[in-house]
Amino acid sequence: MTEYSAKSISVLKGLEGVRKRPAMYIGSTDPRGLHHLVWEVVDNAVDEHLAGHAGRITVRLRADAGVEVTDDGRGIPVDLHPTEQLPAVELALTTLHAGGKFDQQSYAVSGGLHGVGVSVVNALSTRTEVEVTRDGSLWTMAFERGPRVAPLEKVKRSRGSGTLVRFWPDPEVFETTRLDHDTIAQRLRETALLNPGLELTLVDERDGRSATYRFKDGLADFVSELLGGREALTPTIRVADQRQWDGHPVALDVAFTWSDGFHDDRLRSYVNVVRTADGGTHEEGFRRAMTTTLNRFGRDTGALLKKDPNLTGDDVREGLVAVVSIKLPDPQFEGQTKGRLGSTMARQYVEQVVAESLSAWLTTHKAAGRRIIKRAAVAAKARQAAKAARELTRRKGLLDSQSAGLPGKLADCTSRDPSETELYVVEGDSAGGSSKAARDRHTQAILPLRGKVLNVEKAQLTRVLENAEIQALVKAIGTGVGDAYDHDRLRYDKVILMADADVDGGHITTLLLTFFYRLTPKLIEKGHLYLAQPPLYQLRRGNTVAYAMSDPEREQLLRTTFKRSQKVEVQRFKGLGEMDADQLWATTMDPQRRTLLRINIEDAARADELFVLLMGNQTDPRREWIVGHAHFAENVDV
Repeated sequence: MTEYSAKSISVLKGLEGVRKRPAMYIGSTDPRGLHHLVWEVVDNAVDEHLAGHAGRITVRLRADAGVEVTDDGRGIPVDLHPTEQLPAVELALTTLHAGGKFDQQSYAVSGGLHGVGVSVVNALSTRTEVEVTRDGSLWTMAFERGPRVAPLEKVKRSRGSGTLVRFWPDPEVFETTRLDHDTIAQRLRETALLNPGLELTLVDERDGRSATYRFKDGLADFVSELLGGREALTPTIRVADQRQWDGHPVALDVAFTWSDGFHDDRLRSYVNVVRTADGGTHEEGFRRAMTTTLNRFGRDTGALLKKDPNLTGDDVREGLVAVVSIKLPDPQFEGQTKGRLGSTMARQYVEQVVAESLSAWLTTHKAAGRRIIKRAAVAAKARQAAKAARELTRRKGLLDSQSAGLPGKLADCTSRDPSETELYVVEGDSAGGSSKAARDRHTQAILPLRGKVLNVEKAQLTRVLENAEIQALVKAIGTGVGDAYDHDRLRYDKVILMADADVDGGHITTLLLTFFYRLTPKLIEKGHLYLAQPPLYQLRRGNTVAYAMSDPEREQLLRTTFKRSQKVEVQRFKGLGEMDADQLWATTMDPQRRTLLRINIEDAARADELFVLLMGNQTDPRREWIVGHAHFAENVDV
């Protein structure tokens, strides 16, 4: 193994502009970008594990809004770089593209691929502190918003080795600096599942919670979690390979099975332990191998008859639960946030290895293979029926508002400029009446829905498109659904869900979110879906009027605005229908005064699991979740 020292650090100049344009490096300055700081430091620690030098990683969320990431790896080198004449640790923290990831010697594979991670974390934090243990000593160094403020100092003799990075995200850069415990816990859990034997611990000093993740069987455990208690159609199929490919060391680990528990696929992909939420060439290779191999098996065994058409990729992937993890040197990503893999070698490698392994597995598991083919054939028939239903609705004009006209219950706005228009989807006719009276008729449209819409998590697309309320919603929005979705035909810039602040209203909102998540996900991805935030209380004393969104806010207003006066009239709005037009406009519909919550799926996998849990067919996991979270419930109508 090549010695890991200051000579291992390759330098590409330039840290300028990170604070001016942080989104170029971390994707955004919203909570997603904030959490990306943590991922960058954690990825560096995982790289030490991949290189065979770290077995434990701890993430500590400090009570003062700081974060600590500790590993027991080799420790960042502290000797002088031979050309830059600065300690290597200082280069890593202050110079963009300075790291041990570029020469492919210190790290054969790496998740912190571009070497900008820890330096960008430093640039976007009010203060960053580093502690390095190596060569028998503990070294410390500190930085503020990029520049060094405390030089490298040998503090004391110390055993072992490792690195601690402590940082405080800069409130001047980020919309919020509060990190979400569950988001970080989910990421650490996934990382542990992808690295059998690696121990990851999360300690949250803010509320005292802590958890440690360590898994023995890796991806097989991961697939079991993705199944979420559903029965698997086959035993989990494993593919593990490590070889030289085009002169480069590569490794592949795949685990997958099928289930009848849902109508889409649950595919997660990773490159060097970094989640590729947008897929890429490794996913393409996996899908090609699945489709080609299963069609060949079906023909060879008679499971597919001569008259039967070939199964498509969508047919094969329905009900699929899979995790694809590839490790390769110098992968090419689209963007620093590593959302999509672009390396062509990954497609060829994954396709060949998966095809060979799946063919061998099918040879010895023919009965299970026939069950897979039968499952895919059923999916093919459902797909064809759904296609026929979509074509029928197009002919009838359901998905073409120009030919069919808009739904009769829609009170449309007069503007035809989609960039300034809004559609309020409201619960019930009474709320629809007050919202129609309150709205700005030029830019705001109102669509009242009667009762609860269909639960699309449990229904086939053919039945979904027959539902009257969903038909009205689809016609009003104008984009179509599923693979017929056309974003260019979106009629409104904002689609705003407005329901009562009670249990029924929450249920209706969840049903609608399920619809949008399953059938129009691009609407969410592009930031067009919102939740209105109507107040729960009106407080009035004389000419002074205030609104509260919650019980604590009501109490605060009573203490501050109304000075604990006994003459304050407090009205609780049990539903939108109880608010008159002026109240609804002032609190919920006036763009200058309202509060809207934009639906932004920070972690699609986590949201997907929650939708399946709350809206799917499995009752036991849902019951367990409700029992476990019952103590959080407030204002439950019984």
